[in-house]
Amino acid sequence: MAAFANAADNAPARTSGIDVQYIDSSVRPQDDFFKYLNGKWLKDTEIPADKSSWGTFMQLRETSITQARGIVEADAAAKHKVGTDEQKIGDLYKSFMDEKKLESLGTKPLAGELHRIAALKDKKALPALIAHLSQIGVSSPYGIRVAQDAKNSTQYAVYIGQSGLGLPDRDYYLKKDDKRMADALAKYEEHVAKVLTLAGEKNAESEAKAIVAFETQLAQAQWTKVELRDPVKRYNKMEVAKLAELAPGYDWKAALAAAGVGNKVDTVIVGQPSYLSGMNQIVQNADLATLQSYFKWHLLREFSPFLSKQFVDANFAFYGTVLTGVNENRPRWQRGVATVEGALGEAVGRQYVAQYFPPERKARMEELVKNVLAAYKDSIEHLEWMGAETRAQALDKLAKFTPHIGYPSKWRDYSKLTIKADDLVGNVMRASQFAHNRNISKLGKPVDREEWGMTPQTVNAYYNSSLNEIVFPAAILQPPFFNAAADDAVNYGAIGAVIGHEIGHGFDDKGSQSDGDGNLRNWWTDSDRAAFKAKTDVLDAQYSAFEPIPGYHVNGQLTMGENIGDNSGLAIAYKAYKISLHGQPAPVIDGLTGDQRFYMGFGQVWRSKMRDAAQIVQIKTDPHSPGQFRANGTVRNQPGFYEAFGVKPGDKMYLEPKDRVSIW
Repeated sequence: MAAFANAADNAPARTSGIDVQYIDSSVRPQDDFFKYLNGKWLKDTEIPADKSSWGTFMQLRETSITQARGIVEADAAAKHKVGTDEQKIGDLYKSFMDEKKLESLGTKPLAGELHRIAALKDKKALPALIAHLSQIGVSSPYGIRVAQDAKNSTQYAVYIGQSGLGLPDRDYYLKKDDKRMADALAKYEEHVAKVLTLAGEKNAESEAKAIVAFETQLAQAQWTKVELRDPVKRYNKMEVAKLAELAPGYDWKAALAAAGVGNKVDTVIVGQPSYLSGMNQIVQNADLATLQSYFKWHLLREFSPFLSKQFVDANFAFYGTVLTGVNENRPRWQRGVATVEGALGEAVGRQYVAQYFPPERKARMEELVKNVLAAYKDSIEHLEWMGAETRAQALDKLAKFTPHIGYPSKWRDYSKLTIKADDLVGNVMRASQFAHNRNISKLGKPVDREEWGMTPQTVNAYYNSSLNEIVFPAAILQPPFFNAAADDAVNYGAIGAVIGHEIGHGFDDKGSQSDGDGNLRNWWTDSDRAAFKAKTDVLDAQYSAFEPIPGYHVNGQLTMGENIGDNSGLAIAYKAYKISLHGQPAPVIDGLTGDQRFYMGFGQVWRSKMRDAAQIVQIKTDPHSPGQFRANGTVRNQPGFYEAFGVKPGDKMYLEPKDRVSIW
């Protein structure tokens, strides 16, 4: 048994950390744990008018963006030397907040780009146009990027993947028998026509019809979200010359050159070969005018939030109200801060950490991570369903996990990014170009193992299989995820389960296909993989039965990795918590035992409400299950939950022991 540090040694008495004021005692925890724990909050809380959902995550994100606002507005109010991060933060925010100037400009900031699209004379010029538009942040039928080679994690490679839709998922184009999908598609076409009209197009309605028809063809060729989860199927390395066989007639050498990779690579990794072939045929069959309309629309779509009020309002009316049910746009300052964070996230993050992330919080988090990793080790060593050969590989992978907590060890250099106080659209374009150049410049260089994929002020966490790392930004390390004043039970149930969840991604249906060095490689015996799949098939069936909106079930395949992460993470966090007690009884606080507080700490993290339209977008596109099922769907697989709350046959939360899923 692994040794664990006890965070509570010699500490003053701590609170329970449980929001007992939200408990609805009219609901039995044995029947609906989520509603029991959060029932009063669910009854009394209205989703804010400018939000598609509300809950624990959103409240923390609101706190984080308010803190970031203080940083951004302070930088905007002060005079800073040109070229400093503070100058760039302040001037980008000022350019966003100057509504009067934006009203006077109309679409003038896009004149050069609109002219570039109008000047398209033939399809031979498409690779250069697509590359340019992609670099300034405009969606195109495919994307080219640089990332670690999934089968050789010590090197960077060029990836080509599907893209180019204006709606959240291909189902919105293809599910003609679904009234909600069909209605959204019809309103999308109206929205496209409206924006084109605002931009001065005389044949906006016919252009919109052609654009939607073109995107529908792209949607038919695209892979589903479930297919995109398969890392082996997505890995199709081929010589650049072979691209001509996949998509004949398209000048891929010109496309790669225009993207900035040029002659730096002999091979590329194609994410969806069948899509690339289909897209090529669709583009060849499309007339030039349709392609011009399509690119013009996507340019306007991308930059509408940064233009005059009529474009901002039209964009929100569709992407806010129609798609997610929100009737009021976020305050302009929030959108401004979000724009700054999108372009200069780590520059804001450096100031955020200095102001809001005390060192002692990081130290206690490091201890929790160490304990949860040790619990995983102990669990893997004693798994009944796994053989010795696979077990050795799993332990090797676990030993190579790299945790990052709070903030990166080195901050991003924004010196090559130019920001001007009177040029919002130009700033956004240059920020996109800067990010593209930074990405492409990685080719041929050693892999940067210190780079972060999130900013410190992001309320989230992630696992990166190619680096075999788990990352916990500073902003998630606060109540209710992490409460320095609370007893360990709630912290193990909340942030401990998050830690376990992210580690669990290294061993979920997708992450388990990469080894400890981050390489896509099968390190499993056939019998162990079959035993693993038998367990995940049961999990798939459990979650696919959930129906948050009549007629819309959770997609157990799409959410598989996150569901494995939740179930494994909570089980391991429970083990870590129990061992951290060193055999001593946990204190009873607020009349709640340590085990009850542990599971309640987990359940209150998922406290949330969501508008129906936004819920459908989530079901179609998000690999995470809705919050109520992340709570209930997870705890009912945990033996400790049954003991803590006396769950028995006949209770709605009850699953027969043979039907419960325990993986790691």
